[in-house]
Amino acid sequence: MNEVLIVDDDERVLKALCQALELEGAKVLQAKNGIEALKYISPKWNGVVVTDIHMPEMDGLALLRKVQSIDSSLPVIMLTGYGDISVAVGAMREGAYDFLEKPFRTEQLVETISRAEDKRSLTLENRALRIAVAEHSHPGPRIIGNHPKMKQLRSLLNEIKDTPTDVIIKGETGCGKELLARYLHAHSTRGKNHFVAINCGAIPETLIESELFGHEAGAFTGAGKQRMGKFEYANGGTLFLDEIESMPMSLQIKMLRVLEERKVEPIGGNRVIPLDIRILAATKEDLKELSNTDTFRQDLYYRLNVVEVDIPPLRERREDIPLLFEHFIWAAANRYGSEVPGLSASQRQALLSHDWPGNVRELRNLAECYVLIGPKRAFSRILCPETENSNITLAEQINQYEEVLVREALLRHHGILKDVQDELGLGRKTLYEKMKKHSIEKKNFKDLSD
Repeated sequence: MNEVLIVDDDERVLKALCQALELEGAKVLQAKNGIEALKYISPKWNGVVVTDIHMPEMDGLALLRKVQSIDSSLPVIMLTGYGDISVAVGAMREGAYDFLEKPFRTEQLVETISRAEDKRSLTLENRALRIAVAEHSHPGPRIIGNHPKMKQLRSLLNEIKDTPTDVIIKGETGCGKELLARYLHAHSTRGKNHFVAINCGAIPETLIESELFGHEAGAFTGAGKQRMGKFEYANGGTLFLDEIESMPMSLQIKMLRVLEERKVEPIGGNRVIPLDIRILAATKEDLKELSNTDTFRQDLYYRLNVVEVDIPPLRERREDIPLLFEHFIWAAANRYGSEVPGLSASQRQALLSHDWPGNVRELRNLAECYVLIGPKRAFSRILCPETENSNITLAEQINQYEEVLVREALLRHHGILKDVQDELGLGRKTLYEKMKKHSIEKKNFKDLSD
């Protein structure tokens, strides 16, 4: 059983119901009234509410209506006393999943909760599927990966995509920080307006202020005509500031003012331009640490850091490497009008064994070479698997290859062990032993429904 929230003001009843459901393996949450119960409720919560009707402060019917306003598909089971049948029937008309008349048997409650859980799981699964279909059919950049960290990342992006909050995107070099920023912009309500990217570390300090704020004609030597700044050009859309840690300290003060006031004044001018803009700032550094050492303004860090999005490095989501590589080689083959060479088992193992210090960028470059100059030369130039494996014994190589096969099978079958057993020709006990040996957890390969 999943989570079950029991709401009842009678402590004896509350305790008895909790104990009965815990014996059935449920994770039980409890509340003494509707107001207390609401702290557990959210559109992503994969659980069932079981509530008494008569309670102080907020009764069961009021709680039902509040739950319906949060997520109309969340199952609420009403517990009624003698003479409350008409009230319970009215609750069903308002959207309650079911009701049980006291006294009831534990088996009745468990069965009703089980049916409600199935309904809730199906609802969340369909909701996640609709989001996935929309992501894959939506034009523009995609965030590819089935690793739990990537699913959680996509879930977070979908939550914040239409909010006006500024975001810090943190990740190692080559992780795809700009791609993620473009994804956020393209899938948001700002997607039809400009996405403007600027690398704070690539523009000389003497020019970056003019580049961002713009200038009027004659504002300084060489300013022969008026120039629109990136802030103004991105108005209504998104401004992406890459390598924000490289921004000069003198400019950080002005940047903070723009963020707080949401308006910009071009250099040498008197006109003030109101801004409807979202700032996405990317960094490979720890800005909090930099702010503590006075190399990055602390007030600017806190102003930008409304939401922080961390992109996991490729070595932390190895299961996604073959999927990403295949995506890149198909894209390269389509671009160059070439055939897609087949990927051998040894090459697949080399992909999974490599540490990828350059992350997704390095993987994409390998895919380009793979299509352009052929698999053998590409792998010898970039991965050099022969060199990497030169000190590895035969037994160690077999062990690595076994792990690759088990992980890939689990990935293909979304963690369904019976299907993995059938594909690999293994008994259940043998499969469990191999998963334990390689520290492979089944939960990491299941589709997440939230």
